[in-house]
Amino acid sequence: MAELRQDPEGWRRWGPYVAERAWGTVREDYSANGDPWSYFPFELAASKAYRWGEDGLAGICDRYQVLVFALALWNERDPILKERLFGLVPNQGNHGEDVKECYFYLDNTPSHSYMKWLYKYPQREFPYADLVDENLRRAGKGPEYELLDTGIFDDDRYFDVFVEYGKASPEDIVVKVTAWNRGPEAAPLHLLPHLWFRNTWAWSGEASSEPIVRAGTPGAGFLTIVADDRTADPLKGLPVIYRLGARHLYVEGAGRLLFTYNETNAPRVWGPSAKSRRPYVKDAFHRHVIHGEDAVNPDEVGTKACAQLRYVVPPGGSVSLRMRLTPGRLEAPFADVDKVLAQRKAEADEYYKAIQPEAASEDEKLVQRQAFANLLWTKQIYIFDVNLWLEGDNPKWPPPPSRREIRNSHWRHLNSMRILSMPDKWEYPWFAAWDLAFHCVPFAVVDPDFAKEQLWLLLFEQFQHPSGQIPAYEWEFSDLNPPVQAWAVWRVYNMDRIRTGRADRMFLEGCFHKLLINFAWWINKVDRAGNNVFEGGFLGLDNITLFDRSQPLPNGTVLEQSDATGWMGMFCLN
Repeated sequence: MAELRQDPEGWRRWGPYVAERAWGTVREDYSANGDPWSYFPFELAASKAYRWGEDGLAGICDRYQVLVFALALWNERDPILKERLFGLVPNQGNHGEDVKECYFYLDNTPSHSYMKWLYKYPQREFPYADLVDENLRRAGKGPEYELLDTGIFDDDRYFDVFVEYGKASPEDIVVKVTAWNRGPEAAPLHLLPHLWFRNTWAWSGEASSEPIVRAGTPGAGFLTIVADDRTADPLKGLPVIYRLGARHLYVEGAGRLLFTYNETNAPRVWGPSAKSRRPYVKDAFHRHVIHGEDAVNPDEVGTKACAQLRYVVPPGGSVSLRMRLTPGRLEAPFADVDKVLAQRKAEADEYYKAIQPEAASEDEKLVQRQAFANLLWTKQIYIFDVNLWLEGDNPKWPPPPSRREIRNSHWRHLNSMRILSMPDKWEYPWFAAWDLAFHCVPFAVVDPDFAKEQLWLLLFEQFQHPSGQIPAYEWEFSDLNPPVQAWAVWRVYNMDRIRTGRADRMFLEGCFHKLLINFAWWINKVDRAGNNVFEGGFLGLDNITLFDRSQPLPNGTVLEQSDATGWMGMFCLN
């Protein structure tokens, strides 16, 4: 933690900043009617390149998501590779976003020097259609139809797939995947670690140089993938030239390497007459591994690659795969992988022992540590330039004009390439202003510097509106959320002061001045009768309201709600 404070970009440069769902989000929606679920459904996620950020299983990336590493799986029964989590959209289930998977965040540290994740992968064919069809049939009546209800895990026919990360140094990351067969019979399992560049080059219609992923020199008992962005145009919108240089992914074992480009399969997405930018496209690994198509690049080059390793795991047994992502060339990349993981795990144990209450039971400490792991795993890079999203990247292909009237037209200044704490990286892979304020209180226990940074970000000029309003969430940044930021700032400030013995007055004063502007904006939201009662807004008990309080009410009805006035009283006190 001392090194983390002295070099915040070092240990934090790489982390679990990859979303678990990028499809069906507002950012990826370029429809005329503002319906992200229909415009970019799960069925297109394997084939369509993302504009504003990637997703994956147990994914990690650098702090600007230039390069992404994540795991994919195949059980020789599924119709697609398991490279992202599945779930229902609101018109398929009995409530909003609903992930239908079993996965667990087991451990993490503020520096992400040690991380552990678990996914329960069925050995039978995953019931994609059954989950959708049965929940549609129930039409919101009765209990939800969950993954366990399908019988997919009967007889324990599943794999426990553990993924561990350890940082030998801020830039040198070791990875170990361990898959246990919990079933009664031997079962096949393909491990397909992916390494790819986020597509930052294909949107404007102008010529742009691209990074490259290629096969590296194999060694004794391992494969090598090299990712290099030195030939690519640097990221736009940054005050510095940001490049990663050459990165080597070493994969232990006898397998094969596959290469393609992180480009949209245009005929699959837009229709048979559309033409893809490249002959080898994003869904190539699905088509090649499962259907045997000649879909991968035989020249072993692209912007996306994976290693494919097949195992037959005995009942009750396990297989392990070790990897290393590092800037340099190594002759023996796995010599100290187990040692690094053990050392970082021991340091994590020591760290949590130091911050947890001595009086707590071992079970209570375990629950708290896993809660912190959940908090740390749900960091995500949030990439969104609202003005560019409204206007479109390519002047020759502008988005439908109606989009400007649907949402966020008054937030053109909002431009984010920040790491933010998400409510959930699948169900809510976007920041929510008041959720974030609450997240910062437990964050102040494990990483007070990150907590203070998060609270300041929403008050930063690239987020806070010139009027003083704090952006709510991407579905409508202008919606009203409870003004809890002042409470969170004061709480985090005092937690940090008590713990460190130092009062961060600069943080407090900076937030105070920006919160004064936000307070003035709120004061102008009083009711039209002048009774100092606040009208409208998505405030308070949002999950039990009888109607959408973010929308105008019929027949000129006005909602005067006591919770908003109460929140403003709390704002005054804070």
